[in-house]
Amino acid sequence: MLLRLLLIWTLNALALVAVANFVPGIHVDGFMAAFIAAIVLGFVNTLIRPVFLVLTLPATVLTLGLFIFVVNGLLFWFAGSILRGFTVDSFWHGVLGAALYSIFSWALSSAATQLLVKKHGNRKDPDQL
Repeated sequence: MLLRLLLIWTLNALALVAVANFVPGIHVDGFMAAFIAAIVLGFVNTLIRPVFLVLTLPATVLTLGLFIFVVNGLLFWFAGSILRGFTVDSFWHGVLGAALYSIFSWALSSAATQLLVKKHGNRKDPDQL
């Protein structure tokens, strides 16, 4: 369980480094800063994001779900403002960074799952690392 959590955080840190290389307004000062930022982003998405999604539900319904990009961008920007080695220059960089971060994180997690399933054989739950 702990090894799985460390693997996910490491993959998310790699995704954050990749986002910093693609988006010019996002800066990460090394892998350790990316690792800490991945932990903070995980806590923000676990604790704060559900509250914002409930509070902004009317706007989300009115925009057919597109307002979730705004919420994700704000939280990504917020995480960049409270951390020292991870900065997000503007709201729009946060929106683009959050979208790319989720795509890269998903791709890395899926690739790791496929590699582990191939190495250890089929499991009943393919989403379990």
